[in-house]
Amino acid sequence: MKKKSKKFTDAVSKVEDRKYTIDEAIKLAKEVAFAKFDETVDLAFNLGVDPRHADQMIRGAIALPAGTGKSVRVCVITSGDKIKAAEEAGADFAGGDDLVQKIAGGWLEFDRVIASPDMMGKLGRIGRVLGPRGLMPNPKLGTVTPDVAKAVTEQKAGKVEYRTEKNGIIHVPIGKKSFDDGKLRQNVNAIINAIVKAKPASSKGTYLKTLTLSTTMGPGIAIDTNEALAIAN
Repeated sequence: MKKKSKKFTDAVSKVEDRKYTIDEAIKLAKEVAFAKFDETVDLAFNLGVDPRHADQMIRGAIALPAGTGKSVRVCVITSGDKIKAAEEAGADFAGGDDLVQKIAGGWLEFDRVIASPDMMGKLGRIGRVLGPRGLMPNPKLGTVTPDVAKAVTEQKAGKVEYRTEKNGIIHVPIGKKSFDDGKLRQNVNAIINAIVKAKPASSKGTYLKTLTLSTTMGPGIAIDTNEALAIAN
């Protein structure tokens, strides 16, 4: 077993064995963060769903009101005038068949792929490249759309995707340690609201089992789920 560092052990000692309010958790997470870099702040949801059943798989995307603090490289695969529109909206790369061929050859210097519907047939040849990396455009996530310029703007502004992992866990980045508390709270509220309201009708029993806030290197801080559920009411 890997030995925990003294800094991490010290951070853990400052977290009490109780449920914190959201504001308390944000403040504490920033206080116990010890890395020299600007750590990402994450929310982890433990949901009462079984992702093995399609009707209980929760997946979506949301533009966080205060952004993520992360620079996202956006690649747009489209045609005609939409290539220029994507570039003007801030796309890092925009093109058509040329980009499909480039990706098929192993080029992956981007974080998001947006495609217009007319190009989806051509993306089939690179599905095996993009799919396993979570980069395949998807209409449900807003990354397959005729309005590629709008999609680029949303991605650059801080749109995050979320998806249920094994055992009903969802991890979502909600900003950086350097964000002020108010901005982190805005993002927390937005993502909690989205995920609580996404509860599938087939989910029985307790939906939001636990909610934990942490920074990249820091310990998890348990949040009162009753306060979280009240946000979506």
